[in-house]
Amino acid sequence: MKTVQENRIDRLFADRSKKRFIPFITVGDPTIEATYQIAHALVEAGADVLELGIPYSDPLADGPTIQRASLRALQSNVTIADTLQLVRRLRESGMEASLVLFTYVNPVLQYGFEHFFADLAAAGADGAVIPDLPVEESGPAVEAAHKHGVHVISLVAPTSEARIKMIGEQATGFLYCVSSLGVTGARSELRDDLTDFLQRVRQSTTAPTAVGFGISTPEQVRTLAPHTDAVIVGSAIVREIERYEAQLRDPAQAREAVEKIKTFVQELTNALQ
Repeated sequence: MKTVQENRIDRLFADRSKKRFIPFITVGDPTIEATYQIAHALVEAGADVLELGIPYSDPLADGPTIQRASLRALQSNVTIADTLQLVRRLRESGMEASLVLFTYVNPVLQYGFEHFFADLAAAGADGAVIPDLPVEESGPAVEAAHKHGVHVISLVAPTSEARIKMIGEQATGFLYCVSSLGVTGARSELRDDLTDFLQRVRQSTTAPTAVGFGISTPEQVRTLAPHTDAVIVGSAIVREIERYEAQLRDPAQAREAVEKIKTFVQELTNALQ
């Protein structure tokens, strides 16, 4: 059994001199094959960690863009089992980037904490983000995850002022800093007090920090990079996938569409240099 300390996430962040990029995509949007191709393109574009969303019918933390992505995947009946099979396929193809699954607590409870994290580890994933699992109730999930050498990634929000220290002390893998209130979604402006919030979070934890929710442009990535170890971009990338949905479904046009998405992401990763 591997230990958490041998996890790819920990190896990645052992060197914090380099800023890391974490893109989010929904598995099965618009097809499993498209997700496989896009995942490889994201790593080629400079992604260090891939956040793979398991499609869910009631994604409380997600805005309209990612809700539509989940709907597209669910219309193709994409499941947790399909997601784990994709992770296995990515590993078998030689992918070394860290892989983190984004899901909600209800599907994991139905699957069973022990079963879920055992299967997640066996497939080759490194962690899970479960945004509606409060840190106060995360003990059984964290115990099961660590038993199998993977992380439950904690989230901390600007409204968590009184809880920042507690969450920071418990965080492993990396600490997901929510940059804005409300659901996910690309935003034209960042909170004025965001850098102050990120500074408070970094003072509360020894874990690496990653900031996400609402980040969509190279300028925003460049602005936030000095204040965090990693930047997460989701909705802006999912929006590009939606833009090229028809091409991604067509084997004759899919490669060209994937290259356009890759170019978009390279502009974001270049902002970290």
